[in-house]
Amino acid sequence: MFTQIGIFILALLILLTGSRLLLTLWLWPRVKAAGGPWPILRWGLRIDLNQVAMWAGVPALLAPWLADQPGAILAAGIWLQIVWLLFVLLEISTPQFIQEYDSRPNRLYLDYLKYPKEVFGMLWKGYKPVLAAAVIVLTLAAWLGHVLFANATPDPLPAWPWRIVLTFVIGAAIILAIRGSLGHRPINPASVAWCGDSLLNTLPLNSLYSVLFALYAIKNERSAADVYGDLPDDTLHTIIREQAGIPPGPPELPTLHPQPASQRPARPRNLVLIVEESLGAQYVGNLGGAGLTPCLDTLAATGWNFTRAYATGTRSVRGLEAVTAGFPPTLSDAALRLTDAQSHFFTLAQLLRRHGYRSRFIYGGEAHFDNMKSFFLGNGFDELHDLPTFESPAFVGTWGASDEDMFDKLHALLSQSRDQPTLHLAFSVTNHTPWEYPAGRIPVDGNPATVQNSVRYADWAIGRFFEQARASDYWRDTVFLIVADHDARVGGAQRIPLRHFHIPALILGAGVEPRQDSRVISQIDLPTTLLSLIGIDDAHPMIGHDLTRPGTGGRAMMQYEDHYGYLREDTLAVLEPHQAPIFFRYAAPDTYTPLDTDPELGRIALAHALWPTWAYRHQAHTLPELRRVTPG
Repeated sequence: MFTQIGIFILALLILLTGSRLLLTLWLWPRVKAAGGPWPILRWGLRIDLNQVAMWAGVPALLAPWLADQPGAILAAGIWLQIVWLLFVLLEISTPQFIQEYDSRPNRLYLDYLKYPKEVFGMLWKGYKPVLAAAVIVLTLAAWLGHVLFANATPDPLPAWPWRIVLTFVIGAAIILAIRGSLGHRPINPASVAWCGDSLLNTLPLNSLYSVLFALYAIKNERSAADVYGDLPDDTLHTIIREQAGIPPGPPELPTLHPQPASQRPARPRNLVLIVEESLGAQYVGNLGGAGLTPCLDTLAATGWNFTRAYATGTRSVRGLEAVTAGFPPTLSDAALRLTDAQSHFFTLAQLLRRHGYRSRFIYGGEAHFDNMKSFFLGNGFDELHDLPTFESPAFVGTWGASDEDMFDKLHALLSQSRDQPTLHLAFSVTNHTPWEYPAGRIPVDGNPATVQNSVRYADWAIGRFFEQARASDYWRDTVFLIVADHDARVGGAQRIPLRHFHIPALILGAGVEPRQDSRVISQIDLPTTLLSLIGIDDAHPMIGHDLTRPGTGGRAMMQYEDHYGYLREDTLAVLEPHQAPIFFRYAAPDTYTPLDTDPELGRIALAHALWPTWAYRHQAHTLPELRRVTPG
């Protein structure tokens, strides 16, 4: 049993060190630019010893007493084989995960495990060679694990006094390895972070440690104050209201404020929110991107085009909470996935219901994904139109019906009776791995299943819909927003890779004059602006700017993994866990010049990082009639 455990420890260290070396070589230009591989290897060994102690600790503690028992040897062998396969699975998953998300497997890895049907479909259709290679490697690893750990022979037990001594020695070694440090705090991802490149800071970890730490951190997901620091409530509320340009609200709803409309049409205008999956500015011609969006570029010349709009995060749920609820980002999960936000939470649909609107959510996939169905139906939306409701769609891929099917559904609903004003939220699915779309719609460049061709198709579907819309009766009474939820494959060597938060945002339709707007804006500014354009005078708790008013815009905020960014014009403040804020002068696309500390901007950034947590916990992002009364 002693030999069995020793072989496991050696094999696991070889596996994890070898995987880390291969990742380092793969990412060598970034590693070299950050200062070389030594911190990765040095800290990596300590993280690996932590995991060895965690998983082999119990068998090791029992070995001085049970090493001669066949039953104990068999149980230890089975346990070590399971643990070995788990480590192998996570390590072979890592390169593809890095390719997609620029990080080792983390909380997102756990999130996707909740949707095995969609994820397996994506892997089967888009990654067959990768999947086949993974199965082969896992099979070989299972065989190797059986050879190494399942055929141990009994070891003679030491004498009684030495068993006690050996147990204490092994126990002390396990405790030291798990702590990984003689300091006050045990080893953790923050202690092994060594550079400004977020991906490289995950290389000293191993992927099982990364996933387990993400699982452990869920208990703190709503504690931004524990990570970035705190502010007194009065100070927090004052800063938030000052930056939003709003008067004080009642104590229980500090940001509730009246917003007068800048336009007053004869009848309430319809509102259509078109949220495009993963359509970052890097693909959009009029924003300096790759020029894959001729239809969107043409539309941009006919509407109010924001050329410096920034997403609040890197997940669809983050973009949806910003666009539909005006809710800012934070370290916590997005509101769509939080238990207490499934009802009584502010959305545009909740407010527009007061004004006689009917609200619909249209999605080509299955709306249970990412809890969208529960959130929207629980917060003011009257109808849900997802894949099961689509009749004879032209094309159905891994993630659902194609964009043209989604737009056909939107067009049909808008063309119905116009007696009642409507809000439509339409969320696309096509621009997502494995890049599936109907054949024959666009000229394909090279391999059809690429993000570039998927963007071309998504753009074609946008153009096709707006040709229909302009020729329809509903055009003259409808305001449209086209905005991305986030960019694709966000990553880079910066703490906040701002070029990957740059997204298209375009408003067009009734009462909207063509305009190119170069102000820095956030996704949370869009719902407040749209209310003004459709003629709604009312009070709400959103802190976004009404961009129809002078002196607005000029700031954006975003959450990127554990980093919070607050961009004011060209100055970026970055909050990091348990660190003082750092500041940069930003010049697009990728120039970051360090600046001296700016305490005022640091407090503003901190307030915006803390506000969503406070508002969620205190039920403050809602309307008065929706607020729950808490007993006591």
